[in-house]
Amino acid sequence: MNVSLKPAQFAGAEAKRAQAFGGRHLLLQVNPVQYPGWDSLLHAHPDRCVFHTAAWARVLTETYGHEPAYFTHFYGGELAGLLPVMKVSSLFVGARAVSLPFTDYCPALFGPDCYQNELYKLALQWSRAAGCRFIEFRGNGNGMPGATPSLVFYGHIVDLNGGAGRAWERLDPAVRRGVRKAKEAGVDVKFSTEEEAVREFYRLHCKTRRRHGLPPQPYSFFRNIAAHILQHGLGVVATANWEGRAIAAAIFLWFGRRAVYKYGASDYAFQHLRPNNLVMWQAIEWLAERRYESLHLGRTSRGNEGLRRFKQGFGAVEETIAYYKFDVVQNCFVRDVDRALGWYNSVFRRLPVPVLRLVGTLLYKHIS
Repeated sequence: MNVSLKPAQFAGAEAKRAQAFGGRHLLLQVNPVQYPGWDSLLHAHPDRCVFHTAAWARVLTETYGHEPAYFTHFYGGELAGLLPVMKVSSLFVGARAVSLPFTDYCPALFGPDCYQNELYKLALQWSRAAGCRFIEFRGNGNGMPGATPSLVFYGHIVDLNGGAGRAWERLDPAVRRGVRKAKEAGVDVKFSTEEEAVREFYRLHCKTRRRHGLPPQPYSFFRNIAAHILQHGLGVVATANWEGRAIAAAIFLWFGRRAVYKYGASDYAFQHLRPNNLVMWQAIEWLAERRYESLHLGRTSRGNEGLRRFKQGFGAVEETIAYYKFDVVQNCFVRDVDRALGWYNSVFRRLPVPVLRLVGTLLYKHIS
């Protein structure tokens, strides 16, 4: 689907910088939240996902106050390329640019006619002018000269094109046994977009994060996901219930025909019922029946073999997700550290949930 734009529409985009190339080429810095019809522009790009949408931009801006700067290349009035960036401002760790915060991956969208190098140049110029020390690309950035990954993760993608029957055949036998065990125990999965389902998820999310030694995201983050994504048909909460009690839940998002497993949570006291297996499988089945093409299971740290095996058990194809971190001051790519594990995990495990919620509310704005 190609969407043509009239030049007059650019005035409403609040483009701060524009450069013309060869008459039909136009580079613009855009805020998608203020750009009418933004999401319709994305359909021409096969790699588009929910993280490129205006809805996700609204979630991040309203929850954390991050500043969007989406660098776009229009050719003949159509979107030929997109490099989405947000400025994360912090008094404690300084300002930096991220493409994009709180996303496991967010590849730039580069079509065959895209001026890819020019978009990177604009992003770097903007980062310097905005006082950012670093700019980070999650999913690509290797188009820049001398690019070397700062971090590397596993990614896993479940192919849904063959339908639920084919997906079931690809499950590991242990996963199929877990699904059957959950069903035989009377675990039931419901799909909902209502805020009540989000509240139940958040209760489990807080327990899960404490078990992992991490503070939970603020509830406002999930409330905004409900308001801007779930309520607009771009996602769902899958909740496993047993004897009238929610014991596991997950949030799935999508755009076009591609879905993403964004968050999962559970009550560990009921782990023996295998509710996580059932939630994931019934989500796969639910999405396949609605003709979605794939389900991306997000990133997995290289040292987390347990989570890696869990995702592989659903017949997922493994890929590599590379992050690239560029030091704007030193003008070079730098290495980074995966901070999923550290001394702080044991500290957070000892804190009560209300304290952890306060820590998350204060912390996540700065470490996006």
